[in-house]
Amino acid sequence: MSTATQDRARFARKPIRGIRWRVLGANAAVLMLNYGDRAALGVAAPLIISEFGLSTGTMGIILGAFAFTYAPACFAGGALADKYGPRKTMAIAAAWWSLCTALTALCFSFMTFFIQRLLFGAGEGPQGAVTARTMANWFPKREYATAMGLTFAANPLGAALGIPVVTGLLVLSNNNWRVPFIVLGAVGLIIAAWWYWIIRDKPSLHPRISDQELALITTTDAQTRDLATESVPPLRFYLRQPAVIANAVAFFGFSWLLFMFLSWYPLFLVQTQNISLSSLAWAGSLPWVAGSIGTALGGILSDRLARRSNAPFRVRKWMTGFFLALSGALCIPLAAVNSLGLAVGLFSVVLLLLYLANVQFFAIVRDFVHPARLGGVTGFVHFCANLAGVIAPIVTGFLIQDLGSWTGAFGLAAGLAITGAVALILVKSPVAGAKDTPSVNATALK
Repeated sequence: MSTATQDRARFARKPIRGIRWRVLGANAAVLMLNYGDRAALGVAAPLIISEFGLSTGTMGIILGAFAFTYAPACFAGGALADKYGPRKTMAIAAAWWSLCTALTALCFSFMTFFIQRLLFGAGEGPQGAVTARTMANWFPKREYATAMGLTFAANPLGAALGIPVVTGLLVLSNNNWRVPFIVLGAVGLIIAAWWYWIIRDKPSLHPRISDQELALITTTDAQTRDLATESVPPLRFYLRQPAVIANAVAFFGFSWLLFMFLSWYPLFLVQTQNISLSSLAWAGSLPWVAGSIGTALGGILSDRLARRSNAPFRVRKWMTGFFLALSGALCIPLAAVNSLGLAVGLFSVVLLLLYLANVQFFAIVRDFVHPARLGGVTGFVHFCANLAGVIAPIVTGFLIQDLGSWTGAFGLAAGLAITGAVALILVKSPVAGAKDTPSVNATALK
């Protein structure tokens, strides 16, 4: 579309102020759906285990199957968003995983659950890298971590809302575990259509954006410059950098904790605290509210400290390392608590600290990667992180089954989180290509 055509389209209807925040809201709705759908199987797991006579190890394989396809889809989704734009990529992905959510109701054996989770993971994989690309397109760099924090806050919030919604639907349906999946799938298809209607790949393509907001985005950030006239470093240039690798290792430790809790926390409460289904609604959701708050605060704090220090990489790596290591260390006493209130309270602190680190993994990439490679590099880091999603639910399930205790599972997760934190803290500043960061001087990456 030519510039003249874009201008005519923009002024055909009255501009709306703050379009970028509406884009953020639409993205947040998709991410809330993402985690709500993902948390549903963990809530329904006790009923499914009982109906089909599955062991915790077998259930762990089912839960882990999701990440077999989710992890590579993270990488592929970022590359697709770079090539085809986030609008189409996310719409197709959300519609696909919503359809797969509804199809869960048709599962009747280990193999059908396993295949369903493989298909479901392939649909959910692109959301992280597509979100990173969308926020980079729509927000200036100085607002990027804030925007990512606010939109990614929807992920744990989706789990916080999804757990009581699924629990409520189970109660209303007399513990028919199939009902929540049908309802969530239908809602997801509506949200996917809404995303496609409201989103545009770039601000200049949106018919309701004002000149003032377009100028704010385009004049304060390098993201909107003419990339066709520049020399763009190849993807392998970034994937070989120690800073990218260390970031991926730390993200792996983060994701191990996350997938362990997302998959097994409801069963942990049932087995160790003997809570009822109605109690699970609040006990299972409160910690994820804390995670949502941590994500939003982490983005805002990261941007403010990065601007004041003029050393974004140093700020973000230390924030990540500190909060990730502390959340990991607190997992060890969590396994030994003997009261429901203490378990929920301590887990809330763990998730608050864990999610304070969440946005930093994406912001570290954004600070020095060329805009044309942002989706691919983000997708690679997200792919490495979500390899933990392949392993963590399975290993956790067998540790619980073979040891008869949660201590070993929580201790392993703590060790991996602390290892990742140390790796990121010790890595040197990233190297930027000559054309990579025209809006950031060389010393600002330290």
